[in-house]
Amino acid sequence: MSIEIKLAHDRTRQTWARGQAELADHGIHAGVDRIKRIRRELGLRCRQKRKFRVTKTPHLPLASNLLDRQFAVSAPNRAWVTDITYIATDEGWLFLAGIKDLFNGELVRMPSMSG
Repeated sequence: MSIEIKLAHDRTRQTWARGQAELADHGIHAGVDRIKRIRRELGLRCRQKRKFRVTKTPHLPLASNLLDRQFAVSAPNRAWVTDITYIATDEGWLFLAGIKDLFNGELVRMPSMSG
């Protein structure tokens, strides 16, 4: 039981959001109090989520809104939009950004910036 709890702790990147369900998915059925006791004996502690902090600085000027929500474009390469997302991995966070042409909705392929 201790080994399975340690493995589940590692699988959840030490967050243990749904510990009992995580163990049940792997065939281990135990009560919450028993799991807590074993985790305490093993010295396993959950990572705390960081508090969200606003990173915008209100006194800095904002860029002007060139599109003004006019997303209908008559020709390619007239208007591009971007987005970024974060992907959690075992080694840390990956950042994925994309640029899309509003004319046909296709991703814009940028030339390689390396050598």
